[in-house]
Amino acid sequence: MHKKALPSLSFIALMFATAIVVCAQGETPAKPAATGSTPVAITASSTPVDLARAALAAHGGDKFKNIKSQVLTGTVNFYAPNVPQPIPGKFSMTTMGDKARFDMDASPMMVFTQIYDGKKLYSSSPAVPLPPPDKFGLNVLGKYDQSGYTVTALPDDKKLRGFTIADAQGNSTKFYIDAASGRVLRYVFDFGGYTFENENKKFKDVEGVLGLAAFTVKIETPQGAFLAEYSVKDIKLNPTLADTVFNIPN
Repeated sequence: MHKKALPSLSFIALMFATAIVVCAQGETPAKPAATGSTPVAITASSTPVDLARAALAAHGGDKFKNIKSQVLTGTVNFYAPNVPQPIPGKFSMTTMGDKARFDMDASPMMVFTQIYDGKKLYSSSPAVPLPPPDKFGLNVLGKYDQSGYTVTALPDDKKLRGFTIADAQGNSTKFYIDAASGRVLRYVFDFGGYTFENENKKFKDVEGVLGLAAFTVKIETPQGAFLAEYSVKDIKLNPTLADTVFNIPN
C-alpha cells in the first residue's frame, strides 16, 4: 500500500477507469478443443484448472473468448471515504481488443473521460496509472490454458471456490466462484500498490455470453475505501466501432 495518498480526484479517475477491466477482452483465439458454453460440474475434488474451466464455461466459453468489442452503458454511484452521500452519474465503457474508453458524466460535479489507445493513456483528470485491460479481471479467464499462464489454488471463501490465474510477468487475479453455477462472484487483483476488489451482483445473458448487469469496484487506500456501484442498462457485444473512438485528444 502506498504511504502517500493520491488526491481524491485521482482516486475517482482510477476507480472509474478500473471498471474497464470488467468488460475489456483481448485477442484470445479459440482452440479447436476449447471449452464451450456447456456447464462444467464442480465437485469437492475439482482442481484449480477445473474451476477455471467451469468459470469460463459459465460466462460463455468460446463466445466469451471471442468477444472483439463491447459497449456498456448505465448509471453509477461513487462513494468517497467517510462521505455518506454518493456522487451519481451516467457512464459508458467501450473496449476493442487492448483499446479502451471510459466516459462518466456526473454534472455539475464532474465530467470525466479516460482513453487507452493500446499504447498511450489519456485522462481528462490528473493522470493515474491504469491497470492494463487485458491483464486483470474476467479478461484472463479465457487465457487460463494458454502458454505462460498458471492456475493455482486459493482457500475457499465460505461457499465460494477460489483459484488464481497469473501470467509470466507476475500479473495475477484471484477468482471466487459460485460452486453451483461456476459464475465469478468476486475477483481481486493488486496494481500500483493498491488492492482492487470487484463484486458481480447481477448477470444478464447476452447472445450466449454472461454479461454484468450490476457490479461494484472497491479500492482500499490510506484515506479509506473508495467504492463505485454500477448498474448496467445496456450491453452491446461485438459492435462495429470506428478507430476514432479511441483517438487521444491533442
